[in-house]
Amino acid sequence: MSTTALGISSYYHDSAAAVVEGGHIVAAAQQERFSRNRHDAGFPALAVASCLAEAGRKLDDVDVIAYYEDPRLKFSRVLATYLATAPRAWSSFRHSMPEWLGWKLRTLGVVRDELARLDLGAVPPIRRFRHHESHAASAFLPSPYESAAVLCVDGVGEWATTTLWHGRDRRVEPLRELRFPHSLGLLYSAFTYFCGFKVDSGEYKLMGLAPYGRPVYAPLIREKLVDIRPDGSFRLDTRYFEFLYGQVMTGRRFAELFGGPRREPEGPLTEREFDLAASVQLVTEEIMVNLAAAAREHTGERHLCLAGGVALNCVANGKLVESGLFDEIWVQPAAGDAGGALGAALLAANGPRAHLGSGGDGMQGARLGPGYDDDRIQVYLDAQTLPYRRLATDELRSTVAGLLADGKVVGWFQGRMEFGPRALGGRSILGDARNAEMQSTMNLKIKFRESFRPFAPIVLAGHTTEYFDLRQDSPYMLIVAQVAERRRLRQAGTEHLRGLDLLRVRRSQIPAVTHVDHSARVQTVAQDTDPHLHGLLTEFHARTGCPVLVNTSFNVRGEPIVATPEDAYRCFMRTDIDALAIGSFLLLKSDQPPWHEDTDWRGRIPLD
Repeated sequence: MSTTALGISSYYHDSAAAVVEGGHIVAAAQQERFSRNRHDAGFPALAVASCLAEAGRKLDDVDVIAYYEDPRLKFSRVLATYLATAPRAWSSFRHSMPEWLGWKLRTLGVVRDELARLDLGAVPPIRRFRHHESHAASAFLPSPYESAAVLCVDGVGEWATTTLWHGRDRRVEPLRELRFPHSLGLLYSAFTYFCGFKVDSGEYKLMGLAPYGRPVYAPLIREKLVDIRPDGSFRLDTRYFEFLYGQVMTGRRFAELFGGPRREPEGPLTEREFDLAASVQLVTEEIMVNLAAAAREHTGERHLCLAGGVALNCVANGKLVESGLFDEIWVQPAAGDAGGALGAALLAANGPRAHLGSGGDGMQGARLGPGYDDDRIQVYLDAQTLPYRRLATDELRSTVAGLLADGKVVGWFQGRMEFGPRALGGRSILGDARNAEMQSTMNLKIKFRESFRPFAPIVLAGHTTEYFDLRQDSPYMLIVAQVAERRRLRQAGTEHLRGLDLLRVRRSQIPAVTHVDHSARVQTVAQDTDPHLHGLLTEFHARTGCPVLVNTSFNVRGEPIVATPEDAYRCFMRTDIDALAIGSFLLLKSDQPPWHEDTDWRGRIPLD
């Protein structure tokens, strides 16, 4: 008889829940989508309830609760760090110890109490797994490979910051590890902080900023901050960092090294920030390629699986693909701490990997959250007396493709919600990649975010190589590739441009998704994974000759991706989105009643 496991990650960032029956992933979701608090770190009560509802289960039906890390082992690292850095870390120690001694040491008991409060039945036994063990399981067990090398790279778990595993059958076997404070994730976060972005949130902004600069600081980073070794390992010179001592990442010594104080959040971006981003990105790519080479050497495998927060660095993932070290790589779409809930549940359930027989992965396109059928959507629309048209599937696709071809922006709310930080066609905003104005329109009038941030393309899987230099599928938008040479445009007299002036140049036939270095964060769309989105792309291709669209998450800056029809309509009306395709229903902005809110909603959403 198969085991049903409920996985939970909580109390750091991106709390989540997942239900696994045997080896089959039934549901997974992040707490932020329901609480509407981005990166919500609290107990994922709403996510647990949602996942159990999707599974048609109560706690009485669950065999085991799987927690994603070992709190006591984590405390040993926290305490050892304070002892090693005393008395300098006294302020941080005084701030954090009451919390650890008050409840964090008994986290599993707190989890049990929170589950009992849900009144969904008796709470089953709780098992804890190690943080990187959960990451490794999330990377390998749902992957499409019978065996593979597995790399987990993040800030820190209990002690581990980087681990190498060998995945075979239903097991992940640990081979090597690097320990705190020597952390690639913390190195990248230090530069994120120094460039004025939020740690554990703004790292993707730093990655997007890198192509605007030149890696002039890379030699200094290698000389002073990180010793990169031939065996794939590395060591940080902790004298330049503050994360050992308190609540910030860098201080005076780091600032002196890079010519002045950190950029203030929301302050103007200068050439220094562009160059710092380019430099740490290059060093990160070098370290990741070295780690991958060590993984290949130690396992002899032809496939590589990735998880941990650094695995969300899709530019580095692209460099791994380009390196040719492995025939193919597969990245867990919820590679950060949210995915730990899934990995722990998979470990506890220990079921067969039945998806291997299909030739695909076990993530079901990452569409593991709640969905809304047409009946539930119509109840909401009618209750609000909103004007809409209900269309047959083919008519909806045709109409939306026509709107997109005419330069309109469309909210696309279809099927189950995605698990992980990317919108993959369930909760997406779509636009025409050929439209040179689309990038600025979406950034400034819809997402209300910084102008430098790029957008990602979705492309029909059978047409990928016509537009991108990518030699494998990328279904989860986690690999960056170059736009194909034949799709690029040449503009004379632009060589002198630097920084944000680079945005003025039209670089390709799909300018809305071509970054300033001709790169793109590609999502390939296959018929068997998402037939509805594939059908829309096919219709758009038939109309325009272009199999590529812009795909960005259905939210505004600082807000979690929309989860419900109500969330979707609110975002639709707050922004310059022209149309909303929600289930079988199409709503046009021009038909909607005026939108009123008592206060400025942007003041209520904290900036990311």
